Amino acid sequence: MTHTIEKSQADTPGPETQAMLEVQGLNGWYGESHVLHDVNLTVNKGEVVTLLGRNGAGKTTTLKAIMGLLKSRSGSIRFNGTELIDLPARDIARLGIGYVPDDRGIFGSLSVLENLLLPPKVADGGFDLPAIYELFPNLEERLDSYGNKLSGGEQQMLSIARILRTGALFVLMDEPTEGLAPVIIHQIGHTVRRLKKAGFTILLVEQNFHFARELADRHYIVQEGKVVDQFRNDEIADNLEKIQGYLGI
Repeated sequence: MTHTIEKSQADTPGPETQAMLEVQGLNGWYGESHVLHDVNLTVNKGEVVTLLGRNGAGKTTTLKAIMGLLKSRSGSIRFNGTELIDLPARDIARLGIGYVPDDRGIFGSLSVLENLLLPPKVADGGFDLPAIYELFPNLEERLDSYGNKLSGGEQQMLSIARILRTGALFVLMDEPTEGLAPVIIHQIGHTVRRLKKAGFTILLVEQNFHFARELADRHYIVQEGKVVDQFRNDEIADNLEKIQGYLGI
């Protein structure tokens, strides 16, 4: 699969960039609790962008709001020019946005192959099964295994792989390295690099700053439901102490 990659480190699209996702003034609520406060962010085509912050900062809630999984939200979320704020999750997925949740969402009573084939295709392209097996050899070896028999790393691979098969080219990833061994984290990092090279655009929630730093073009810092700062990856070294203060590391 080959796609043109347009990479930029700028937050505001210029003549050589194309914004895929534009979030402006996003607010969100769980019941009466106001949890997102005027969130603004942009993800350009071909980028890997991270949302960094401590536990409870609002990173996962931001992804859920983009995906239509947060019932009460306001503001503007535009994907390739289409407004998403009033669309249900099923229609957002059909526009080509894939979501890899932090709980992985694997169906334990289904086999690996059944899990892979369950999500419908939303667009032409994507990874076919041979390409998925090349990317994740462990899954090919365990096609008949039930989801609840997989290791945490294998479940994470499966969660990513089934999104790749749908044809979605914009992927929301929530804490893909959480609880995984270093060797599996390395493999997930390799996967993200492969996807970027293939033309995918990724918005990544991550607490592992070192993992994020090795992969992303840009980083947004989230605190108490707000985007409080942002950095290009080439600005990290000059702002390391400030970022570590934000993240408590």
